[in-house]
Amino acid sequence: MVGILPGKLPRTIGSSKLSRVKSIFYDYIDSCYGMEMNVGKTKVMRISRQPSPVTIMIDQKQLENVECFKYLGSVLINDGRCTCEMKSRIAMAKAAFSKKKTLFTSKLDLSLRKKLIKCYIWNMALYGTETWTLRAADQKYLESFEMWCWRRMEKISWTDHVRNEKVLLRVNEQRNILHEIRKRKANWIGHILRRNCLLKQVIKGKIKGKMEVTRRRERRRKKLLDDLKDRRGYSHLKEEALDRPMWMHRFGGGFGPVVRQNTE
Repeated sequence: MVGILPGKLPRTIGSSKLSRVKSIFYDYIDSCYGMEMNVGKTKVMRISRQPSPVTIMIDQKQLENVECFKYLGSVLINDGRCTCEMKSRIAMAKAAFSKKKTLFTSKLDLSLRKKLIKCYIWNMALYGTETWTLRAADQKYLESFEMWCWRRMEKISWTDHVRNEKVLLRVNEQRNILHEIRKRKANWIGHILRRNCLLKQVIKGKIKGKMEVTRRRERRRKKLLDDLKDRRGYSHLKEEALDRPMWMHRFGGGFGPVVRQNTE
């Protein structure tokens, strides 16, 4: 069991709200289920830009602070970034590709092999991308993985010195992996905006409490609009999300693949 703590917390927690919540939870599982919390297996992680250890005591024993852990197959890091999760997913996808290498590099029709890779390999690598916050370096890493798939499928070694543009022409593809991620994010965001749930309140920035960084809410909204390539504002986005067919028509395939221009 791992407890995830927000960034703005004191290092030593005594009579704070978190301590009271811990006590209520501890008593609840004892009275309702007759279970006791295993302190040795319970960890705590503080998510912050500058994470530091926190002290939580249960039965006079301090919970261990961890920097990362895996929850439901996803890797969570104390700095809140998704880089480690992305690399972990890509590593699993490459391992799956290697296991079925004979199939992906066989003499099957090219279009069929591409569909197999996108169905099995890409879905493994892009699991959970709807909630990823991708930096420029992360996007380059994903594009590198995309080219890795096409090069392995066509048995093109890096020692052959074949440019990415020629590889894409050979497989009749464009750079589509970032386009696929934006489509998934659009479907997920539309689903959230049509519901009245906690995630919608998080996106709107209407969570009770004080925040030192006053512009964080606007950055969250700006990133959401940037992902959807929308410049008309968040309120207009909410109105469009209510009409699901229109939303799917607009964002289901309206981004278009990323086209790289050859400078030569």
